[in-house]
Amino acid sequence: EEVWLERFPGDASSVHLVDMPETPESWRDADLAAKWAKVRAARRVVTAALEVQRVEKVIGASLEAAPIVYVANDEQRAALESVSFDDISITSQIRISGDAAPQEAFRLPEVEGVAVVFAKAEGAKCERCWKVLSDVGTHSHPGICKRCDEAVSDLA
Repeated sequence: EEVWLERFPGDASSVHLVDMPETPESWRDADLAAKWAKVRAARRVVTAALEVQRVEKVIGASLEAAPIVYVANDEQRAALESVSFDDISITSQIRISGDAAPQEAFRLPEVEGVAVVFAKAEGAKCERCWKVLSDVGTHSHPGICKRCDEAVSDLA
């Protein structure tokens, strides 16, 4: 509320009473929207596959997973590879494959061409980001992964 009033002083006494400005048409990017639609669809399959494992008490949290995602469509696979799909899926690791998915892979009927095989993440839990990684404790700061070690070292 305070930030809004500082940024937009005037007659409106509350951010909650103001209509949000329209997004300029020039900001719309159909290609970018299509890319993220592909990413979100694949993420839906990953999270559904992880939920099965969570219900069966194989994992307690998605960061304990390192699934393999089989993607039949080249464009969709390229979209997933262009982003940090492990972070988007909230997993410690993820592998994206263009190979044919095994028969037992998890699928959602509404997302064609994407299948997930569950794998448990191997390694130790990073004390900073909570990802389960094999390099935890092998850097200058014990108990954290390489990425977090670099971030913490930059702060020093």
